[in-house]
Amino acid sequence: MARQAEWNAATYHVVSTPHEKWGASVLDRIPRRDVAMAMDAGCGTGKITEGLLELLPAATVVAVDYSPAMLTVAEQHYTPLYGDRVRFRQVDLSTATADQFAERFDLIFSTATFHWILDHQRLFNLLFDLLNPGGWLVAQCGGGPNLVEARTFAMQLMSSEQFGHYFASWTEPWIYENDIDTARQLETSGFVDIATNLEEQQTDMKDEATYREYVRTVIFREHLAAITDAADKDAFVEAMVSNAASEDPPFVLDYWRLNLMGRKPE
Repeated sequence: MARQAEWNAATYHVVSTPHEKWGASVLDRIPRRDVAMAMDAGCGTGKITEGLLELLPAATVVAVDYSPAMLTVAEQHYTPLYGDRVRFRQVDLSTATADQFAERFDLIFSTATFHWILDHQRLFNLLFDLLNPGGWLVAQCGGGPNLVEARTFAMQLMSSEQFGHYFASWTEPWIYENDIDTARQLETSGFVDIATNLEEQQTDMKDEATYREYVRTVIFREHLAAITDAADKDAFVEAMVSNAASEDPPFVLDYWRLNLMGRKPE
């Protein structure tokens, strides 16, 4: 299914606190600091791009995202701070080719993006081609049983009488790979020094209002785009909120992160 729903980037910039925490841990895994040119692959509103710029003060960062709304917020926040050290560019990595980029990179970094790209083998082939010899890919995305509890309940709603007709031709907009298959795909693309693992990251959204906004803005954005009636959109969200409130503990999201890294041979 082609992605149709634009992000509410201003709200995402506020509610994406979990992504900041995950991003900081991925920054710590970067194995080299002598980077002249880096890519943030799926930069969103640029919060982790800023961390990358601070970590690599000699680097220029090309921050790419498919969402114009995300890039607008990112440019507004970070171009005044970093000037020509950061370049924001609209690119859909699910369809991009290497010849769309004038640059080649010493590091490609990514968080919370690759699970939105359904063909990981094609993606890794592209990123391998974009790296300089000796360059690293360091990334994290959703993986394994990511959000299985929330997604299971959402599937029940999607097959119900109230919502079923909206999802008659539905295809999942994400893919949650495991660490073993990911390592194999990276090797197929040509990477060496590969490391992959799955990491549980249960995330407490604290309260009903925060959970509601997160469901609407982040997790089930594509699902809500498929629901054309405004009242039904609200009903879907409230059903998700009610279900989360009934759990023990309430409003906890069962996140799992797939960590991956590999190097392009010299």
